[in-house]
Amino acid sequence: MGPRTTVAVGLVAGVVTAGLLFAALLLVVPPLGEAGASPSPSPASPSPSPASPSPSPASPSPASPSPASPSPSPANPSPGPSASASPSAGPSSTPSATVATIFHIGETAPPLVVEELGTGTPIDLASLRGKPVWLNFMATWCPPCRDELPLMTGYAARYADDGLVVLAVDVREADSVVAAYMTSVGVTFPVGLDPDGTAQAGWGAYALPVHYWIDASGVIRDGALGGIGPDIMARGLGSILPGVTVSP
Repeated sequence: MGPRTTVAVGLVAGVVTAGLLFAALLLVVPPLGEAGASPSPSPASPSPSPASPSPSPASPSPASPSPASPSPSPANPSPGPSASASPSAGPSSTPSATVATIFHIGETAPPLVVEELGTGTPIDLASLRGKPVWLNFMATWCPPCRDELPLMTGYAARYADDGLVVLAVDVREADSVVAAYMTSVGVTFPVGLDPDGTAQAGWGAYALPVHYWIDASGVIRDGALGGIGPDIMARGLGSILPGVTVSP
């Protein structure tokens, strides 16, 4: 074999070898490409892992009843205030309901028969029906009475022409003590004596002094505990003197 033949054979062998290597590479490279693509899921796998926390925040959504459960519990206190409002009837209703109960407002006045100071003549509240009456249970030992009685005397004189009758009832004191006291404070309207507290018990007038304003039909329209001034007095008189402008 000549040198040219040897070279030609070598070239052919090299070409064949190269072809075989290239074919082998083509067979090997696709799997490598697929294997190279497999890493892409591995970076993508974190996406599920972040997504997995989403269920964990979402898991409170089933537990959301537990946050929602407080809403019923605040709703339960609402009966508390409303229940407390029934005795007290709320800030605005509470005083009116209490006053109406204590002073029998809107009710016919209880019976009252006492002897008049100085004369012994019976004073019967029923006989005063047709006239507005301001009734005051008091005692000489109560400090507010000394301030209130002169004011009551002034109102008695001012509204006498409107038919007003002002009446004080002294509770559980001797007539001599009461007479001296009434002279000292200048009282000119009728004063009744309740020496054994019978009238006081009948009216429930245990906190002295206490005032009742009774209209001409014998119904109690207003009431107040003692220590009051001209403004409360005028309000009470206004409730039993319809059509009359009462000034403090």
